[in-house]
Amino acid sequence: MVSRDKERGGNGARGRALLGVDLGAGSLKASVVAFDGPLLGEAAEPIETRHPRFGWAEQDPRAWVAALNRAVPRALEAAGIAAGEVAAVGLSAGAHIPVLLDQDDQPLRPAILWSDTRASAEAAELHARAGALIQERSLNKANATWTLPMLAWIQRHEPEVAAKVRKLCLAKDYLRLCLTGTWETDFSDVIGALMGDLRSGGWSEELCALIDWPMETLPPVVAPTQVVGGVTAAAARAAGLAPGTPVVCGSNDTTVEFFGIGAVEPGMGAIKLATAGVLFSAADRPLVNPPISCYPHILPGLYYIATGTNSCASSHRWVRDTLFQPNDAAADGAAVFAEMDRLAATAAPGSGGLLFHPYLQGERAPYWDPLLRADFVGLTMRHSRAEIARAVYEGIAFSIRDLVEQARAVGQELAEVKVIGGGAKSATWRQIIADVTGLSLVLPGNGDASFGAALVAAVGIGLFPDPRAAVEACVTSVARAEPAPKRQAFYDDLFDLYRETQQALAPINHKLHALVDPKT
Repeated sequence: MVSRDKERGGNGARGRALLGVDLGAGSLKASVVAFDGPLLGEAAEPIETRHPRFGWAEQDPRAWVAALNRAVPRALEAAGIAAGEVAAVGLSAGAHIPVLLDQDDQPLRPAILWSDTRASAEAAELHARAGALIQERSLNKANATWTLPMLAWIQRHEPEVAAKVRKLCLAKDYLRLCLTGTWETDFSDVIGALMGDLRSGGWSEELCALIDWPMETLPPVVAPTQVVGGVTAAAARAAGLAPGTPVVCGSNDTTVEFFGIGAVEPGMGAIKLATAGVLFSAADRPLVNPPISCYPHILPGLYYIATGTNSCASSHRWVRDTLFQPNDAAADGAAVFAEMDRLAATAAPGSGGLLFHPYLQGERAPYWDPLLRADFVGLTMRHSRAEIARAVYEGIAFSIRDLVEQARAVGQELAEVKVIGGGAKSATWRQIIADVTGLSLVLPGNGDASFGAALVAAVGIGLFPDPRAAVEACVTSVARAEPAPKRQAFYDDLFDLYRETQQALAPINHKLHALVDPKT
């Protein structure tokens, strides 16, 4: 039961719920969370991504604010919560995404997303000039994903825009500026910009000097849990919130999501089964092993690494749409997924000798090869839809094991591992991943960034004395999957074949690309 102190917000602030807002790649989600953790209501609004050229991906920051103003009232209505009952707001968004503002705090251009590759040349130049310094100061290797090369690209190709910049925001900081009128960021997002100084916990003058970026355009750095202001009267009217509602700084989506599932000790990890597959692992020190990414955690002194595949649930969806979806365009996609899940559970481990490599968009970790192609290896007349469905689950599980082996190779051992994302709903898939990786998997009760953002807000307003206390009080587990020794031993042998066929087919994939796509 929630105490009367917590009904008052612990530090005197009144309310009975928290609002977490996460800006994802394709939608903005608002979640209303009770003080002790249960989800009370949520709503999401789509965000359009524009691709004006090959390899480019941009969004309009003003569309983010419009989406927030639509999603928040719907989430409050779904929760049955009045605006005045929201004790605090926490925000998160994708890392690396710069919003450049003029003297009137208006965006000067669309925001470049982390998936945009236009700054590849600038990233290569920065790495050649100062790769060791960048990794020493900001923990990661320069590539087109990071903000520093994006800014170098803007300076080179849009100098008129760069000359007008008065403030730089990361994505979640722009949303918060529109709510509170305040301008700041947290150190995890500074590292995500590839412009941080690990020694000082702030911006690096040395790294900014590499591109002559003016320091006065960079926001102050505060703790992610710090209350930085209250919702302004104008923002309150637009978003359906109460004026003065406290807002914390927040952090990027992976940082708050990892915190929100309870990963607050070294060795704790997470596997995310979303569009891409991602492996997270907490550490008590920075682990600099590019291209594995490293970020500061919500907890001071803690860090985490993140590495990912290109296709996880996206492969699952492609197989559904291509091989399992009925001709009826109105067929329920969720029902088709459920049928695939049922079929996969009926097939024996190994899928009758059928292997699937999920490289539908090339592959990131551990191969970093955009020319790899997906395949089914070993098809026979005896294979049915059940074996095909299970082979997809197993193939993606093997790609996750590739990430696990990569982490172990750099000395990062995993203890308890949470499994999150849309694919985590499948008990069959969770068990296959446990058997393939040999890891004990835990399904948390809440497992997305909007929940983590709300939990950060709870710490900020004093509902809990520290982040660990918030996790202990609010994070729950609803299921567990343990590896079965016999299946694990079988999958060890099958994983060897998975890798052997990957290595054999990689040069053929390259030749196919040269034959059919010689210009790309």
